[in-house]
Amino acid sequence: MSRIPSDRKCVEFLIDAGCKKRVVIHCATVRAVADEMTAHIPEADKDLVTAGALLHDIGRSVDHSILHAYYGAQIAERLSLPRSLIDIILKHTGAGLDEQDVEEMGLPQADYMPRTLEEKIVAHADNLVSDNRVVTHEHSVSKLVAKGAFRGADRVEMLHMELSDLYGEDLDVIPERIGEYPELKIVGDYDLQ
Repeated sequence: MSRIPSDRKCVEFLIDAGCKKRVVIHCATVRAVADEMTAHIPEADKDLVTAGALLHDIGRSVDHSILHAYYGAQIAERLSLPRSLIDIILKHTGAGLDEQDVEEMGLPQADYMPRTLEEKIVAHADNLVSDNRVVTHEHSVSKLVAKGAFRGADRVEMLHMELSDLYGEDLDVIPERIGEYPELKIVGDYDLQ
């Protein structure tokens, strides 16, 4: 029996943690992008990616700063979720945070760099979603550059190229392929506040 929670259980975890409707819709949108990626990258563990995409922002129930990834990983640990899923949540911001980022931002010491294929897919699917709108990677790159986060912008570019190669074409086709506002079936099953 898999310890990876079902779609329904993931949404229940988000709601039980106190995530607002906007966060749940964002997570479901990231899941739609991640599902499109895994449809063309068969070596990825689709169930793990789906759960990771749905739960990546569970820490926003506690905090909306960069610390939300750290808090989300703590919540996932308390839920006794698999380490692979906890790591997706911890490492999903941008294309990861290196040691210099961790020090500059005053984050708790941890490895915030996505290393597995599944961690990379969820991190980049999140880069391709702005609120609940599917966008190209340039949107995230431009936001990072505007903040002066040039190393982070470079990492997003590199991750985009790596995953585009695995996908078989530039991932910037995804907004056209699934729509800027894809249908989110799982969200409609819940009365979200």
